Amino acid sequence: MIKVGLNIGNSKISCAVSEFIKNKQIKLLSFQSVQSNNLKKNIITNFQELSSDIKSLISESEKTSQTKINSVNLNTPTIDSVSKYYESKIDDLEQQITELDIKKIINNSEYFNVDDDYFQIFNNINGYVLDDNLLFNNPVGNYAKKLKLLFYKILIPYKNLKSYKNVVESLNISIEAYVPSPLSSAIATLSNDEKKIGTICIDLGHSNTSISIFENDKFIYGDSFLVGSNNITNDLARGVSTTLESAERLKTLYSSLISSPSDEFEIIEIPIISGENGKFNQINKLKINSIVKPRVEETLEIVWQKIKQNNFHKKQIKNVVLTGGGSQLDGLTQYAEMIFSSNVRVGLPKDDVISNHNIQNPAYADVLGSSFFDLKDFSNNFIEKQGKKQKNHGFKGFFSWIDQYI
Repeated sequence: MIKVGLNIGNSKISCAVSEFIKNKQIKLLSFQSVQSNNLKKNIITNFQELSSDIKSLISESEKTSQTKINSVNLNTPTIDSVSKYYESKIDDLEQQITELDIKKIINNSEYFNVDDDYFQIFNNINGYVLDDNLLFNNPVGNYAKKLKLLFYKILIPYKNLKSYKNVVESLNISIEAYVPSPLSSAIATLSNDEKKIGTICIDLGHSNTSISIFENDKFIYGDSFLVGSNNITNDLARGVSTTLESAERLKTLYSSLISSPSDEFEIIEIPIISGENGKFNQINKLKINSIVKPRVEETLEIVWQKIKQNNFHKKQIKNVVLTGGGSQLDGLTQYAEMIFSSNVRVGLPKDDVISNHNIQNPAYADVLGSSFFDLKDFSNNFIEKQGKKQKNHGFKGFFSWIDQYI
């Protein structure tokens, strides 16, 4: 089975082709990434140029993977998304639980509800409550007086989806699945143990920051907001009056979130903003860090506030994985450890799948995770069976449903 991940980002577009082989092993067949400036804050600024770039990228991916690409898993930002937790139950069960009981509860829930303004990009069962006992696996065969199902869904505005859908389908490529960006990054970087014991995955991208939380092997929260590492570059360019290219270099090579006594004495020459040849200013590393640190602190504080707003701070999850291009900032893991009071590591795409060290880069986690995404891993047998009986509904049905209404 071949899966193709496509990421249409604000600074680059990327395509990964993966083959699923026996025992859920994955082999990466192709990875291609090119710079692109045809999106700004997830809004397409030049449809024709972006379409041409994607066409070239797909063509090159077909050559290197020796695979015809007809459909993709599209990495989809969850900006302005709504996370919703809901439940449905039977109070007078008094018998052994059967598949029919589960189906009845699903039918009586809001699982199949359709919203005119929002698309359900993720919708699944997160747990089962048998009387007062919480389970995370199939409860069929157990006895209980009461049975409750716990659900989690992510809704994103249709308007956020239409442009992406149109540019991909203009190339006669269908969208097999819309993969929430927070989920795709987590798929690429989290270990099985991290998913089970509880982990927060933070993707610090170019223009977006994404948050995902796993616990008990379940995806229990995902969100994104429009602040990324490019904001740091812009802050530096303004703060020291230099070019954007120079600011990016300062961020990558010289910035650090951990101060050193020598920072004040480490002098760096930078070109002046006018771009005149031979015109330079001198600044010290302390000045760079004084600009970078507040922006990073603001970003991580927004992440923490979103976690608190959804009461996940009460779970006291003690594992944080940082990924995305921004995760490579010097001293970030130590700084994040102080903010989250947790163990923190930088998440690289899985090394058992990727042997090329150039590709094993946190900046590529989102697109690689999209190519590793298999819908069956995030759906439920009960819901799949229900979906076959329901036209244009269910987790699978959502993708055909959107094809008709967007």
